[in-house]
Amino acid sequence: MRAKKGAIWALAAAAGLLLAACAGYDPYVYGGKSQMAGHWRIERQTDRITGAPISSAQVNTTRVSNGNLLFGAPAAGLQLICFKQQPTVLIKFEFKIGSTRNTEIGYAFDHRPGRQPAVRVVEDYKSIVIEDPDEVRRFVSELSTANVLYVRIRSLNALRTSAEFQVDGAPEAIAAAYASCPLTPPPARTSAAPPAARATAAN
Repeated sequence: MRAKKGAIWALAAAAGLLLAACAGYDPYVYGGKSQMAGHWRIERQTDRITGAPISSAQVNTTRVSNGNLLFGAPAAGLQLICFKQQPTVLIKFEFKIGSTRNTEIGYAFDHRPGRQPAVRVVEDYKSIVIEDPDEVRRFVSELSTANVLYVRIRSLNALRTSAEFQVDGAPEAIAAAYASCPLTPPPARTSAAPPAARATAAN
């Protein structure tokens, strides 16, 4: 009888711990509702502070190689997000790929000519950030009609790394990820002077 009561108390304690864990679950931290578009996982939720929508889209791959890892490397992820109200592209690895100063990065979609964009390697040396507006627009424009993305990295202190992503379904992922920070080009600069004044000045 005493053993049975002990088992009941143990189950009750476990249930209490489970409820406590569930009470501490925050979708902002662990991810909200998600849906699939091709190989992309699209996450949508609302910021409890600002009330603004928070969306992101991510695709992962196990087709990863690194010169320091002879028998295959951990998975990598490609994520489209709005960060500080700016469209951003994030490529994440689970190992060090180099630093901004000593790393060269290139990418190519399908069989198209490749590019070597201006990027930043963040402090953990494991993630690449494309944040320059022109570079992001160029990347996303090609991504929208592509099926495969190939990324290669050369570093002075982390050897070579490559990753290949299946990116079909990108249009829906792009639309969701950048819903709150659209990929609009900057407005064309125009002279403040009216046409007549500009014509007079030219003469």
